[in-house]
Amino acid sequence: MRAWAVDEEHHRIALVDKPVPTPAPGELLVRVVAVGVCRTDLHVLDGDLPVHRHRVTPGHQVVGTVEALGDGVHATAIGDLVGIAWLRHTCGVCSWCRSGRENLCPDSQYTGWDADGGYAEFATVPEAFAFPLPPGTDPRATAPLLCAGIIGFRALSRAGLPPGGVLGIYGFGSSASITAQLAMAGGATVFAMTRGSRNRALATELGSAFVGDATAVPPQPVDASIVFAPAGELVPVALASTARGGTVVLAGIHMSEIPAMDYDRLLFGERDLRSVTANTRADGTAFLRLAHTLSLAPRITDYPFARVDAALEDLRSGRASGSIVVSLG
Repeated sequence: MRAWAVDEEHHRIALVDKPVPTPAPGELLVRVVAVGVCRTDLHVLDGDLPVHRHRVTPGHQVVGTVEALGDGVHATAIGDLVGIAWLRHTCGVCSWCRSGRENLCPDSQYTGWDADGGYAEFATVPEAFAFPLPPGTDPRATAPLLCAGIIGFRALSRAGLPPGGVLGIYGFGSSASITAQLAMAGGATVFAMTRGSRNRALATELGSAFVGDATAVPPQPVDASIVFAPAGELVPVALASTARGGTVVLAGIHMSEIPAMDYDRLLFGERDLRSVTANTRADGTAFLRLAHTLSLAPRITDYPFARVDAALEDLRSGRASGSIVVSLG
């Protein structure tokens, strides 16, 4: 099958031939229909995340149809439409798994990092970590929801935004654009601070009450902030614009170094600084149900499978706004 693989030595991705994977016991073989492009894929490609699998195929926002079943699969049928997300394995027995916090499992494994992901014609996923999707689901519109949407949902949950509150968003890529829609649907006011004219235009189009560059000072202190950009220098910027008692959430899996901060000015006053670590399956189930109810519509830029490398570079440079989706037909 055709697949894209990471060349760790040169930090690039190449189109190669790989064998069609055989589903292990409890796994599904999925024919990929659409896959969303995520900044985490760039972190894997660039070596920001340590190598977990040699020449791994990235891609963890996957929608496809089930082609084959491993032994012991009982709840899924060939032809079913499923989603494959970032989290693909947890131990199920540690204290974090048993307390509903499987995202913190020390033995967790991830699609497109520990196992080959969706920049390929076929991918596998444990049945227990696949998301069943109803017939008629639009694969292109759903793919970005499987990481950008779920992570934004978890970040917004951890932000503790009060009803009708003001949310500051730093960086306005795929996850931020979905989260902004989710927050505004709940009655929040959104201020967007982001680099790139395309991102600022999208923030305006989606109804942000204030749009400025990445370090802009919003017109009033916000009740909570989410930093989506992997830029540590924005953490003190976000804290400075967050009201006393507010929360700043760091939503990325990787971030550049955070500079030293003035405690009295930025943290005192019971401001909370929190991170997001992956997500639970319960997050995914709850968010996908909510997204369907609210008819959340990611703004999509399409790329063919032969241009995965160009899609990643356009994400890196900011040449494409919203959510990038690779379609395999």
